[in-house]
Amino acid sequence: MQKKERFENFVAYFTENQPEAETELNYSNPFELLVAVILSAQCTDKRINAVTPALFEKFPTAELLAVSHFDEVFPLVRSVSYPNNKSKHLIGMAKMLVEDFNSEIPADIKELQKLPGVGRKTANVIASVIYNQPAMAVDTHVFRVSKRLGLVTQNAKTPLEVEKQLVKYLPEDYIARAHHWLILHGRYVCLARTPKCEECKISYFCRYFEKNLTKVSKK
Repeated sequence: MQKKERFENFVAYFTENQPEAETELNYSNPFELLVAVILSAQCTDKRINAVTPALFEKFPTAELLAVSHFDEVFPLVRSVSYPNNKSKHLIGMAKMLVEDFNSEIPADIKELQKLPGVGRKTANVIASVIYNQPAMAVDTHVFRVSKRLGLVTQNAKTPLEVEKQLVKYLPEDYIARAHHWLILHGRYVCLARTPKCEECKISYFCRYFEKNLTKVSKK
């Protein structure tokens, strides 16, 4: 199957079966989403959603977080991955947000990446979710699933290479949603170690399934 057909099948399936896909992180405003996404690096959304209510209650605004101290933030996020660095990033992000951006979350990808703790993936999440921009955030799920499906080439070695290929071939109106489609499919079906190929509804255009069809059939 050609790449164009795979993309067409991908968009057709998910627009019909999961048209309103969105992040599973809990938030009520752009600031809360930014905090949650920074914390979510190499950590599950479930863990972040367990941590953020107390954090948001104590620091509901960038202004309050900006004048906080490490010893106040760390206990609230100690159960997430890399809590030391993330505590520092959150405080630094809030300070820069207040001082340089008038407490407004920037919409520009490059401006977002100036904030401590905000890499390209996080910036793309904010741009797509908050500002509905055609930005493709590539996490481990997107990286893995897009390759397995055959949406990107196997020689795409970095998240940026995967991002560029996906953005190139996806219709612009679907890019933001496609990010969530790939994440959710990777989280619940196309698992890293034991993909649920027998249960998968899109195996008919999956390159991984095509290559492993005989092996899967014998299970």
